Amino acid sequence: MGVSIVAAAAVFFVVAGGLLYLIIMYNELVRLRNDNDRAWANIDVLLKQRRDEIPNLVETVKGYMQHERQTLESVTQARAASMNAASIGQKAQADLMMTGALRGLFAVAENYPQLKANENFLKLQNRISELEERIADRREFFNDDVNTYNTRIRQLPEVFLANLMALKPREFFKVSDEDRKLVEVKLA
Repeated sequence: MGVSIVAAAAVFFVVAGGLLYLIIMYNELVRLRNDNDRAWANIDVLLKQRRDEIPNLVETVKGYMQHERQTLESVTQARAASMNAASIGQKAQADLMMTGALRGLFAVAENYPQLKANENFLKLQNRISELEERIADRREFFNDDVNTYNTRIRQLPEVFLANLMALKPREFFKVSDEDRKLVEVKLA
């Protein structure tokens, strides 16, 4: 009888330990998924702030850039794409489109000395540049979270629990091909 109690206690502790381990793994996977969602939400907030600044920038620039309709239209189209994007992938694509359009706008603005001297334009340009930097920082945090999440749901033994939870790998926030090109530096 003493042996059966010891065996029953051992089985109980093994089962309880296994169950406790599963609970800890489950909670960790849920935490990682939520961290990933929070990281994306932080990026989304900054993308919205940038989207909200675009109409002010376009209005400030319109009077100076009457011959640059295409540049202004690309910024407006990028903003519309950003507002209509629903998924993370669509928002990432819209963000890349917006970044390119803003780069084009600021490059063209170099040809307008009065615009570059306009206080409203300078404030908006600085605000958008600040938002771009913050978005870049948040992208890095997001990608770190995605990497940790993707690694954990593919490791043993978490992969089995992740499959039961229907957890799928997530995509990184990637840069565009244009951002990967080498920048030409010309010293005059």
